[in-house]
Amino acid sequence: MAKNIVFPGSVCGRLLRAGKITEDQLDEALEIQKTNRALIGTILVELGYCTEEDIARALAEKTFTKFISINEMGVNMSVASLITPEMATRNNILPLYEENGTLYVVMKNPNDIITIDDLKRITGYDVKPLVATDTELNAAIENFVNVSSNVSQYDEEEEEIEDTLTDEEFSLDDKPAVQLINQIINNSVRAGASDVHIEALEKHMRVRFRIDGVLQEVMTNPLKIYNSAVSRVKVIGGMDIAEKRIPQDGRATVRFDDRIFDLRIATLPTVYGEKVVLRLLERRSESLRLKDIKFSPRQVDRFVAAINKPYGFILVTGPTGSGKSTTLYATLAEISTNEKNTITLEDPVERRMPGINQVQMNNRAGMTFAAGLRSILRSDPDIVMVGEIRDSETAKIAIEAALTGHMVLSTLHTNDAPTAITRLDEMGVEPFLTASSLVGVLAQRLLRRLCKNCKEPYTLSREEVKNILPDFPFDQFPDKNEFTFYQPKGCLTCNNTGYKGRQAVFEFLTVTEEMRQLILRRATGIEIRDLAQTQGMLTLRQDALYKIIEGETSIEEMLRVVV
Repeated sequence: MAKNIVFPGSVCGRLLRAGKITEDQLDEALEIQKTNRALIGTILVELGYCTEEDIARALAEKTFTKFISINEMGVNMSVASLITPEMATRNNILPLYEENGTLYVVMKNPNDIITIDDLKRITGYDVKPLVATDTELNAAIENFVNVSSNVSQYDEEEEEIEDTLTDEEFSLDDKPAVQLINQIINNSVRAGASDVHIEALEKHMRVRFRIDGVLQEVMTNPLKIYNSAVSRVKVIGGMDIAEKRIPQDGRATVRFDDRIFDLRIATLPTVYGEKVVLRLLERRSESLRLKDIKFSPRQVDRFVAAINKPYGFILVTGPTGSGKSTTLYATLAEISTNEKNTITLEDPVERRMPGINQVQMNNRAGMTFAAGLRSILRSDPDIVMVGEIRDSETAKIAIEAALTGHMVLSTLHTNDAPTAITRLDEMGVEPFLTASSLVGVLAQRLLRRLCKNCKEPYTLSREEVKNILPDFPFDQFPDKNEFTFYQPKGCLTCNNTGYKGRQAVFEFLTVTEEMRQLILRRATGIEIRDLAQTQGMLTLRQDALYKIIEGETSIEEMLRVVV
């Protein structure tokens, strides 16, 4: 028998009538509420007696409103922007869509007549409340606030931009462009973007962010503001505003919420106007370790053995944006000690590391990788990190440094580990120098990680897997006829992409005596690969397959990134 009176039409009464909770469970929750001011629904969910959806559906039934899933319907940001982020947060509401002159708004309290009247007055629409779970509503509001971040807040940070003009030095006509670029940079930082693309199309201006390696359109604007916006970016990057016929490069430093970002800026003339690309590189002071980048346990021992040799040359290869610099920083954190003199040559210095001498390249002043490498070899280094092997001169000096008792780390742009060896040959490095100095080559890629909140399982038969993934490691599952994989679905947490964050996959080629013989006779990349695999090298694709088996990523993502 219930100890407390419960009205049949209340949320709790409806939960009881629907069999979602028992009277004893309700009594327990009400007793807890006497000492805990939380909502009764929240207590019931925390006790595990019902779900958030049960509560939301009961509330919808009580208030004669419709229950919806924001994850499934999505949010129309242009409709959501009819209200301010402050109003959304203060009242726990978010407009979802408009239909036939009616604005449909998710509300935590659909009986809030005052807020409904305010919405009618502000938007000019009739308002119809909707109900969703608190988790979905909170996530949607947070996402809306991040995307619609306050531009004036970033204007206060404007004085933190180094070597640029202030807003007052712009004409009043350019003020909207100043605010627009501030908002774009602000939003890109909040979204975790690595690159920002600002482009002029035939009829409008488009802004795209590269998030987790994939471009996503985030904003469109009238074309009339485009030239002013490009000029603003050029001013920030110290570039020539008047020159629009040739590509230009610039750089700047901005501060955002106590985080410092280096911006690399590039412009490119197109038929509709100059395209602008900004690359965001955050300066970080915390030290990374190999465990932080989740180096594959199947390969980490071979790599650690190579980097702990007293001298030699180690290359990290992969395309731009594949995480090579992050791996190098983690490697330096593993091997650099107080007893060793570590010097790096970088362009730019992306992460400040304590106890390491980091040198910023300056091509205009003649401080190139080759020139800097010659200089630091006279500074008694034990470990040298060269940001990138860009030419044959830098390659030869780096290899000679490795031969004279230094541990040299660097990056190279090749598709896999075996072709890095043939690439050095093409750059004019003699095979006997490569064979004598090279310790190992690490190739890597970044795969998007499936969102943990919404990834969906599905099964494939053994034959289906053979057709899709002929190189699948079936020998490790001799008795298994069905395999479970995961695919992206999309929710508010992952911005409806199905993916959130990225992880690296690796292949590490160890230079053995047999490998040196192949290098000396200028063997092809295929021959080098075959020998490396017989000696235990796990390829990028094989490492990615293990990530698929573990449910970390999808088959589609592997096929997108790894050949």
